[in-house]
Amino acid sequence: MARRYDSSTTTFSPEGRLHQVEYAIEAINNAGTCVGILSKDGIVLASERRVTSGLLAPTKTSEKTYKLANHATCCVAGLTADANILIDQARLRSGRYQFQYGESIPMEQLVEYVCNHKQSYTQYGGLRPFGVAFLFAGYDDEHGYQLYQSDPSGNYSGWKATVIGANNSSGKSLLKNDYDPDGDGTMPDMVTALKLAVKVLNKTMDGATASTSAEKMELFTMTRDANGEFLHKILVKDEVQKIVDEVAAESDVEMAGGAESSQ
Repeated sequence: MARRYDSSTTTFSPEGRLHQVEYAIEAINNAGTCVGILSKDGIVLASERRVTSGLLAPTKTSEKTYKLANHATCCVAGLTADANILIDQARLRSGRYQFQYGESIPMEQLVEYVCNHKQSYTQYGGLRPFGVAFLFAGYDDEHGYQLYQSDPSGNYSGWKATVIGANNSSGKSLLKNDYDPDGDGTMPDMVTALKLAVKVLNKTMDGATASTSAEKMELFTMTRDANGEFLHKILVKDEVQKIVDEVAAESDVEMAGGAESSQ
């Protein structure tokens, strides 16, 4: 029965499903993992780097994290070519809003604009859904730091911490337990958020070890300086390796403590 309805994005199946949208979401679930975490003084975005061949030239810019505006950035899981179209739309909308009103576009308004564009590709014939999911991270004066997740259907939702891409369910279960372990609503600081992001990637990446995982990770932070200017920073390899080593050391201590208590 499904085969009669999975060739069109505009026709519901008798079960009330849009199969092409579901297939696009499934493609994202096989993409490199991306993690987003809100902290007290900024936002952490972490992503998995997948190197298909050692012969590829090193990239000059990030293929996972993109700056949309001074106050907004995003992380991508899925088809990068599809993402480039939506990123251009977001940058254009942000620039026009800045020109028209003389201030930065509110974060949720920017996310909604991009998601409306994505939704339109599920409602008109001859189009296919964008095979990409986003983590949008940004700041505005009214709501502070914000983190949003969107999928090919055009839906979006706000999060304190979330995961998209491969093995996202196991990553979300780890975040649920470790993001706010005391349950009092306290956000982690930037260092703790970076360590938590590494823990999530260690759990979601296939075959990751302490010696190789630093090369497969990209860590990004967005903060504000004393003058209120936004700082977008992708950590260099040595900084990533230091955090990975600290996480590995803490894990060894926890395992040793658990072994002693069991005895």
